[in-house]
Amino acid sequence: MDHYLVSARKYRPSTFASVVGQKALTATLKNAIATGRLAHSYLFCGSRGVGKTSCARIFSKTINCLNPTPDGEACNECESCRAFNEGNSLNIIELDAASNNSVEDIRELTRQVLIPPSTGRYRVFIVDEVHMLSAAAFNAFLKTLEEPPAYVIFILATTEKQKILPTILSRCQIYDFKRITVRDMVDHLSYVASQEGIQAEPAALGVIARKADGAMRDALSIFDQVAASSRGNITFQSTIDNLNVLDYRYYNRLLECFLGGKVLDTWMIYKEIRDHGFDSHFFLNGLADHLRDLMVARDPSTITLLETDDEARRQMAETAVKLHPEFLLRAMALCNDADLHWRDAANKQFLVELTLAKICQLCSPSPNDRQGADGGGQTLKPIDAPRTTGQPAPAQPAAAAQPAAQRQTQAAAAPAATAPGPQATAQAAPQARQAAPAATQPRPAATAAAAQPQRPARTSLRPNGLSTFSLKNKPTGDGGQMTAADPAATYVKTKRTQSYTPQALQTAWQKFMDANRQKHILINTMRACAPHSVGEHDYVITVENEVQQSELHTAMPELLRHLHDSLQNDEIRLTVTINDGDPAPHTWNERQVLNHMVENSAEVGELISTLGLTL
Repeated sequence: MDHYLVSARKYRPSTFASVVGQKALTATLKNAIATGRLAHSYLFCGSRGVGKTSCARIFSKTINCLNPTPDGEACNECESCRAFNEGNSLNIIELDAASNNSVEDIRELTRQVLIPPSTGRYRVFIVDEVHMLSAAAFNAFLKTLEEPPAYVIFILATTEKQKILPTILSRCQIYDFKRITVRDMVDHLSYVASQEGIQAEPAALGVIARKADGAMRDALSIFDQVAASSRGNITFQSTIDNLNVLDYRYYNRLLECFLGGKVLDTWMIYKEIRDHGFDSHFFLNGLADHLRDLMVARDPSTITLLETDDEARRQMAETAVKLHPEFLLRAMALCNDADLHWRDAANKQFLVELTLAKICQLCSPSPNDRQGADGGGQTLKPIDAPRTTGQPAPAQPAAAAQPAAQRQTQAAAAPAATAPGPQATAQAAPQARQAAPAATQPRPAATAAAAQPQRPARTSLRPNGLSTFSLKNKPTGDGGQMTAADPAATYVKTKRTQSYTPQALQTAWQKFMDANRQKHILINTMRACAPHSVGEHDYVITVENEVQQSELHTAMPELLRHLHDSLQNDEIRLTVTINDGDPAPHTWNERQVLNHMVENSAEVGELISTLGLTL
């Protein structure tokens, strides 16, 4: 029985042409050999399994070949090539810097540099994982690396270039190896399968390639694992079962539930995924990646960003056109929020289930809660059922197309079966009360619309530091009327427009400061930054920094409520902006005030010096 050799070693590249996924780089090395423009030191950088050490060995063999082929490859027949292939060449020395990283190891290397080659033209020293050398070893290596003998070439290989000293980098020609694409890995795995007599489905090889994450060595190791478990018949199902990969079909089932608003069905699918042994955080990140891939697949110009085979891209594109881009963006944002809160969540399962429920609400919000699923307090427009581009929007219901006046008349004339409605606002109520009996007078439609409570406008921070906060028509019972016909029992607030003087505004401003003396930063800010008028009821507060701006934003709802109630005027609006110029004098601290006094009055300086005064 022949000794078994793993595919990663059996199919390790032995020529430049057999290197997978590095055509531009290997072409550069071949041209350097053909023209005789060889550097004395090279640095090969890249992630694991992309061919750094393999290229270093091929390069070493080729530059010592006595009869290179016309296309720049080693002949594999001369004495130097045979010695290299048999593993007993004295011209190629490999050093693992991970286990030989001391100064003494580098000194031994420099002693070997003094020995000329026995056969061939060059002695090549390959130092793998060179970033593992200690700082002292790097320093001991500098002089030799900069000016080695003419017959010596150094090839350094590393996966972490950022850890290497700049003095080392400046002495090397640097070659960056790229991650191997899924397409290149699938082609090479197909070649290996044909050589080994193994049947492999292209979809299964695609799963292996994506699992390898750009490393050809990892892909070959996974290939051997799946081939052993499936007895030479690699199918898609056997691959995902063996590798414990979360099948994309789970995500497609979740998408159908999202579009249908089936919250409990998504929870059952999530339970099924947990029962198969998948980590909840892994599932959450996988869902986010799948949504991102669907967004990319919507546009033919960006579908190439998907690192997968052509068949998978086609299927993703067919699914993506059925989804609204706004839905995908909001769903990705919800998954990202869940990922950010993952570490702090006490109940991880509940966090995932809540995220799935919120995504379902994006397409099918609850009829009793029209607020957006993101919990931000702003009403989000519900996303319509997905439709392909070019289809007309669904027609509006007939009731919605009726004029507002006609709907108001119909609502006023309809008999009510419940308790009599409340008094309406001063402008809309008289006509409605005349059209209906006094005992069963309903609430007019216009009043019903006006009775919906409005949330305060949220503070919006703009790039120039300007923010606006306004509280108009705030839902409070102070001076309002309660509408009993509405199950929510909301309040209708009559807008107050009483006139006031600047002195009255200043007095109200001071009273708020007196009532909040324990908030030192806020009070100092209000004392130094009084509002100045920019309109009839619009005022600007200019602060000096973001801390003051944040304090005012926090206190703004309470401050506006105090001003509205004190002055009996709901049209007052405050805007906070940051001063872009020099600090105002009234924001100076004690030291700045003292320096200003000394600069403008020599007597003050003399008095301070004579009496020995200090702050």
